[in-house]
Amino acid sequence: MKILFALLLIPLLIIPAFAETQTLPTDKNTLDVKLTYDEIEPGVQTKINIDFINPQTQKVQEHIDYTVSVSKEGETVFGPIPLTHTSVGSVKIPIEFNLGEGLYSMDFEIEGILFQPIPKETVSFDILVGEANAQPITPPEDEKPNAENGGCLIATATFGSELAPQVQQLRELRDNTVLKTNSGIAFMTTFNQFYYSFSPAVADFEREQPLFKEVMKVTLTPMLSSLSLLNHVDIDSEQEMLGYGISIVLLNLGLYVGIPIFGILKLYQFRKN
Repeated sequence: MKILFALLLIPLLIIPAFAETQTLPTDKNTLDVKLTYDEIEPGVQTKINIDFINPQTQKVQEHIDYTVSVSKEGETVFGPIPLTHTSVGSVKIPIEFNLGEGLYSMDFEIEGILFQPIPKETVSFDILVGEANAQPITPPEDEKPNAENGGCLIATATFGSELAPQVQQLRELRDNTVLKTNSGIAFMTTFNQFYYSFSPAVADFEREQPLFKEVMKVTLTPMLSSLSLLNHVDIDSEQEMLGYGISIVLLNLGLYVGIPIFGILKLYQFRKN
């Protein structure tokens, strides 16, 4: 479902848009970490608002033990701070990005929740400072943006495991096709904020209602079949991504909207006659 939404909105991503909010899951998906900040200028102290979010409830998680550091090209500009406790689950940290314009990395380590130690979980944010904010940055070929490393919760709940072939298909399509274009990378970073706002609830409902789970299997199967077509084409440019994306969207509109409408009209004509 996530990939279909991505393809639907790819045309909107030709003009890059950069928000001042980022939300990423930790590497083990126990917490989401949300950053909120105003436009950052080099050498000017900026307050970074940090919220630790429970991905199941989508509410701020209280009592978090964490450390944080900020660096640019391996040179530290802030921290790492000693292990720190926030009772409310939110904190504002003033940081001066004093190594000029460009890409900074803000790295978190979470070591405790609700006064209980946990195995260390990490998450890293890329923060663009100064005029670089207006330019998209293409990551190296062997790197994947952290925002894309989260799992497809709905597909996992539907097919029972992250190792299910259907879930692997979505993951491979995301990593090997969508993330090969700047528009796909930009979208997936933003889209995860939307997707993870509702997918845990849907996944939980599937686990509680086996009938709904079976309905989701039937619903997702045509989409997965159509998306598999992208595994047999080479997409090396924004134009190709846009072209194939629109084609897949139109195909799915036909499957999910056109065919049912055609069937309803035929049934109406049959009953009328």
